[in-house]
Amino acid sequence: MAEITHWADVVAEETLERGNTHLVATGITPSGHIHVGNMREVVTADAAYRALLDKDANAELIYIADTYDPLRKVYPFLDESYEEHVGKPLSEIPCPCGECKNYADHFLQPFLNSLHRLGIKPEVYLADEMYKSGRYNEAIKTALKKRDEIAAILKEVSGKEPTDDWNPFNPICMQCGKINTTKVTGFDEREETVDYTCSCGHRGTVPIQGGGKLTWRVDWPARWQILGVTVEPFGKDHASRGGSYDTGKRIARDIFGCEPPHPIVYEWIMLGNEGAMSSSTGVVVSIADMLKVVPPEVLRYLIIRTKPEKHIRFDPAQPLLTLVDQYEKLHHTGGNSEYDRRVKELSHASSLCHTDIPFKHMTTIHQVAHGDFNRILKIVERAGYDTKNTECIKQLADNVGNWLEMYAPPFAKFSVQEKLPELAATLSDKQRAFLTTLADALEESAELDGSEYHNLVYSAKEEGGRLHREMEKVLGEEFTIGPKDLFKALYISLLGQASGPKAGWFLSSLEKEFLIRRFREAAAYRP
Repeated sequence: MAEITHWADVVAEETLERGNTHLVATGITPSGHIHVGNMREVVTADAAYRALLDKDANAELIYIADTYDPLRKVYPFLDESYEEHVGKPLSEIPCPCGECKNYADHFLQPFLNSLHRLGIKPEVYLADEMYKSGRYNEAIKTALKKRDEIAAILKEVSGKEPTDDWNPFNPICMQCGKINTTKVTGFDEREETVDYTCSCGHRGTVPIQGGGKLTWRVDWPARWQILGVTVEPFGKDHASRGGSYDTGKRIARDIFGCEPPHPIVYEWIMLGNEGAMSSSTGVVVSIADMLKVVPPEVLRYLIIRTKPEKHIRFDPAQPLLTLVDQYEKLHHTGGNSEYDRRVKELSHASSLCHTDIPFKHMTTIHQVAHGDFNRILKIVERAGYDTKNTECIKQLADNVGNWLEMYAPPFAKFSVQEKLPELAATLSDKQRAFLTTLADALEESAELDGSEYHNLVYSAKEEGGRLHREMEKVLGEEFTIGPKDLFKALYISLLGQASGPKAGWFLSSLEKEFLIRRFREAAAYRP
């Protein structure tokens, strides 16, 4: 059977047909919390970049923050005071917390910090700085001079006819500061200025340099030409027929004289059953929050393992544990194929430490220890795990604690009761016999690990099993008991509820002497 080539390597091979020097670009408008859905774009770009480097290409990775885009509306996370800023460039709006240099920076900086933790280190470009520094000057002049040609392309490719007063450049009103309420009325190429009128009633003249920005469908191909972009991922909305990539290809070739980049079209990341993530609707899980919960490599793995053209369903609650399990298995085994090994390699982030403690097991340990790290270390050591690297264990414990607090469903949470729960009064005679014989067996045993506890419990239901024989002596008769009743007895005795975490791990996390006392107490309890 032929080996499957990872999608990032396929992208690299296709791209290298165009030459050996490449600039991989990615970019997001920092209009709100930059979320896990946005992460697909940057991780996809980084994977393509790494694949190019692995094939000895001369490659660079850049990130462009669209900080000169206007604020579209007052989003759910903003207060009403931002109503006056709707329509202004993000870089020219006050920071929501008052501690960053502007609105865009407020959302951009946590994202860039998250990128570093994900092992992604692009050269960062800010759109407002590019416009203000003159990087766009020639492209703006070209677009203004070829306004009619661009309008014809837009009509032909998109099927939508621009209005008579449409212009590829949007001036920033010197009176109200808005960029989406102005119309160009004149252009002086020699002076490099643009005349405009604004719906606020103001008329004025602004310099091309920093006085406004190109509309998106023109800005994007201009950026390809200015920076020399050769590879770029983007969402399926831009890739639709007549969409901004289709118009961008024509504008790049016919207006700016450059080739469009190799496209990597990706599908959305869906948040559980709530639909595609979107800052504007509030359906988000921020990358910064997720990095409080899982190692960066798990988030990379979420993207790397799936072809870009397939959507990803992401749920930070119980399904997240399955994702972590799958990554941990890949990390420890290395996978069963060259493809798996490539997924692991491309999922790697930087400056990470690892422990052999499974995330799921730590969710049990953390709750048994009530989050006390010294108690966590004692339980980890008792369970037989390596405790030399306490920093890694602390990082895992912190991740699990955050998951329990932020995303864990109620059924995943528990608390070992300090006193025997009153629910123990409901235990049957068979369950009491089970707890008695289990306490006797523990008294005679050395410390047990999770699998040994699991086997010991199951021996109660198996004819001829260690505990089954002892229970028959206690009851004085032959009997049968199902595993559900066995586990129910354990959880009622310890948690005061009918269900709980994986029994083997759970029992091994508790001190043996405590278990013996509690099981005897529960077996004897007659209110």
